[in-house]
Amino acid sequence: MPTKFLPATIATFRKQKSLAERGVAQLSDDQLRAALDPNTNSIAVIMKHVGGNLRSRWTDFLSSDGEKSWRNRDDEFVETFASRDEMMQAWEAGWAALFATLESLTDADLDREVTIRDEVHSVPLAILRALDHCGYHTGQIVLTARLLVGNNNWQTLTSPCGQSQQFNERFRKS
Repeated sequence: MPTKFLPATIATFRKQKSLAERGVAQLSDDQLRAALDPNTNSIAVIMKHVGGNLRSRWTDFLSSDGEKSWRNRDDEFVETFASRDEMMQAWEAGWAALFATLESLTDADLDREVTIRDEVHSVPLAILRALDHCGYHTGQIVLTARLLVGNNNWQTLTSPCGQSQQFNERFRKS
């Protein structure tokens, strides 16, 4: 199992990233900054948070606490981007840290422990914790994007509603 765990995890993270980005690609710059109500975060804020979280957790993953002293988590929830490009750079920086670290890990590293906020985690638990966190926020991004775009203009990211059989046929023919 260990030899399959890391590639499967990387593939799953890549799928989460792709889903979020394909949803975001359907939005205008103004929609990226729109919160659905006063108690929710805009997609730009969620992406800023995910980028900051990933950068903190996956920089020096095996040798330092995942909550870096340089991280300002509270600032991640304040939208400060001057442009979509700036937002995407922050997002990409986090994902780059994650993928660089995951791709450098070996099966032997899966037996190690790391700390996150002074709490000890096995490496697999830390990976799954991050995957869960990214999946949660990917769901927020996609749902918010879909609501902002509207059903009439939304480009489905997975199996279209009512078309599961046709969608599945694509994979059977491959």
